[in-house]
Amino acid sequence: MNERAPDIARCSMVTRRHFLGRSGAGLGAVALAMLMGDELRAGPVRAGDPLRPRPAHFAPRAKRVIYLHMAGSPPQQDLFDYKPILNELDGKPCPAELLSGERFAFIKGHPKVLGTPYRFARHGQGGMWVSELLPHLSRITDELCFVRSMHTEQFNHAPAQLFLYTGSPILGRPSMGSWVAYGLGSETRDLPAFVVLVSGGNTPSAGKSVWGSGFLPSVYQGVQCRSSGDPVLYVNDPAGMSRDSRRRTLDALADLNRAQHEAAGDPETLTRIEQYELAFRMQASVPEVMDISREPRETLEMYGAEPGGPSFANNCLLARRLCERGVRFVQLFDWGWDTHGTGPHDDIVTQLPLKCRQTDRPVAALISDLKRRGMLDDTLVVWSGEFGRTCMNEERDGSKFLGRDHHPHAFTMWMAGGGVRPGLVYGATDDLGYRVTENPVHVHDLQATILHLLGLDHERLTFRFQGRDFRLTDVHGRVVPDLLA
Repeated sequence: MNERAPDIARCSMVTRRHFLGRSGAGLGAVALAMLMGDELRAGPVRAGDPLRPRPAHFAPRAKRVIYLHMAGSPPQQDLFDYKPILNELDGKPCPAELLSGERFAFIKGHPKVLGTPYRFARHGQGGMWVSELLPHLSRITDELCFVRSMHTEQFNHAPAQLFLYTGSPILGRPSMGSWVAYGLGSETRDLPAFVVLVSGGNTPSAGKSVWGSGFLPSVYQGVQCRSSGDPVLYVNDPAGMSRDSRRRTLDALADLNRAQHEAAGDPETLTRIEQYELAFRMQASVPEVMDISREPRETLEMYGAEPGGPSFANNCLLARRLCERGVRFVQLFDWGWDTHGTGPHDDIVTQLPLKCRQTDRPVAALISDLKRRGMLDDTLVVWSGEFGRTCMNEERDGSKFLGRDHHPHAFTMWMAGGGVRPGLVYGATDDLGYRVTENPVHVHDLQATILHLLGLDHERLTFRFQGRDFRLTDVHGRVVPDLLA
């Protein structure tokens, strides 16, 4: 699983005039490629295909991943990391030793400690602390593996999201889902190996780079699907074009592209052929898999899903349907968790309960649904933000609303299924939830562990680019064995 990038020197010899002339496709094909655009980045499964199934480095515990990202980052002190001392110190000046040498995104001056307005209780056989804001998740804590000792190096959204998914805070690296598709290939011929679903009204702060393929061949890029309207933009035939006409057009384009590949040797040309072919098959497969109205009423009610509308609940149900049909990596982004407290739209009294109501039920339903279908054992579900929140009230510009600033030193995430230890609470933070005090887990460690559960050695899953071998974990990362079942 170590390939070399295209022969840049050879490709650079091909001018635009030569490309347009030799391909025979002209500007029409270029325009069609632009219309197909970044939404279609996968190919069929057949001999010689870049997405053919490939063996793992060792026996995997998980076959697929569903990553639930709460974009903006939830406050761990109000959901999972119970700190009663915070309430005792609520409104008092923050201990000075926590501020020395620190940088904050928005906090200025000497902030005050902010307790949580929510009650906590122990749940499950492991007695896990969970906030009253998550009543549905509280019932399935025995299925979850909590990591309370996550930490990162980034304290702003875009670089933190890039760091979490690409291993670097700088644009240009492949995303986690792309690395997984590159390493293992696809189990489905009619759907992409890597699918992205977005809710909350916004894409992540880092944009589509968090599901981009970077310097990997673009066939490994995530495909964004939508739960309302056309599932994939530009996948349908234009008005007046029949299925037979599209088939003949694709056959002609394939012949031209193969001739161009023989002349220039650019592997992206073959990738484009695969993208067109997958798009042709997706016209039949995507509408079917994205139609949640086919689900029993009982299942829709369990998730709180409503066919025809965009929602996180719909996306959770779609994630299960996509995994059932062989999609390798499904990534859900839900925006609205950036609880700074500048107003009711981003505070922990109004906005945080709203986001919990929107997500708690469908997340618990997803875990329960996978389990009852026998899929949880080999499906890894991950829930996280990109960093944590401060134990202090931000009070930006004198705001009277309650909110927490960005915090890289400690945050909580959880995993379920796919070979992780259920009912485990791993790691701990200090009395204010400010710093990790036990079993720290770095973002690169999380990446290495996820790859390990899929049967991939993060040090061996590499791609040569610009003279060196790159990997998701860069030159860092260790598998955390205590998290494995």
